[in-house]
This record gives sequence, C-alpha cells and structure tokens, in this order.
Amino acid sequence: MGNCLKSPTSDDISLLHESQSDRASYGEGNDGDHEPPPPYQEQAPIPVYHPTPSQTRLATQLTEEEQIRIAQRIGLIQHLPKGVYDPGRDGSEKKIRECVICMMDFVYGDPIRFLPCMHIYHMDCIDDWLMRSFTCPSCMEPVDAALLSSYETN
Repeated sequence: MGNCLKSPTSDDISLLHESQSDRASYGEGNDGDHEPPPPYQEQAPIPVYHPTPSQTRLATQLTEEEQIRIAQRIGLIQHLPKGVYDPGRDGSEKKIRECVICMMDFVYGDPIRFLPCMHIYHMDCIDDWLMRSFTCPSCMEPVDAALLSSYETN
C-alpha cells in the first residue's frame, strides 16, 4: 500500500523516446528524418479605432454607423496636404522645429502633414490624433469643419 509509484517501470525513460514502430503507427513511415513542425504564424493584429475621444474599440466591435464615420474621417485626413520637412537654407528662420504631439524635433526628410490653420505635425502623429479628435492640437480649431459637415449630411 502506498508503494505503487516506486515500481521499476514507472521511471522507464524509454517511454519518452519515440520508437520507429510508434511513428509507423501514426502514419509517418519508417524514414529516419523527421520534418520540423510548420513555423508559428502570428495573426495580424486587429486595428483599434476611437469612435469618440474617450472610447477605444477593436475594428470588429464597431457598429455600422461608427464604421461609416471612421471611413469618412480617413477620407478627410487623406485630403489634407502633406509634404516633407525641409528647414530651409537659413537655419535661423523662425520655423516650427518640434512636433507638439510627440515632442520630437523635426528632422530633414520627415513626412509631415499641414492643417488648414498652417500648423504642421509628423504625419503619423497627426493622423492618429485626427482619428480621435478632429481639431488642431495647437490652436484647437476644427479641421475643415465645413467639409466634415457636408460629409455627415450626405
């Protein structure tokens, strides 16, 4: 009683090794080379959207109305002018040198986007900002409110 775990067969390490007969029984044949399993494939992350500034939802959780509103915003953002940061020949020019969203200095060649109020930001920074709030982060002016209202009425 109580001594059943100490049998000589319970610690038999040969059970951990796969034998040829075991592989044949699983349909793998008697070949000695064993192919590795297929590589682990990660699923593409589901995009996260902000139907309102205080809400965060996965794309799969959005209502049809929210999807339409987000598609309209993406369309409006794509119509805003974009460019490449060029500080100019004279370094003493009074130009904006920092993106106020990420607080990083602009570097020559950075992709930037211009808002109607003439403020500039890194394109990635302002695109993410405008998906949450359609106002300029510096002056809080609505970004082309007339165009936005015409989209919403149609």
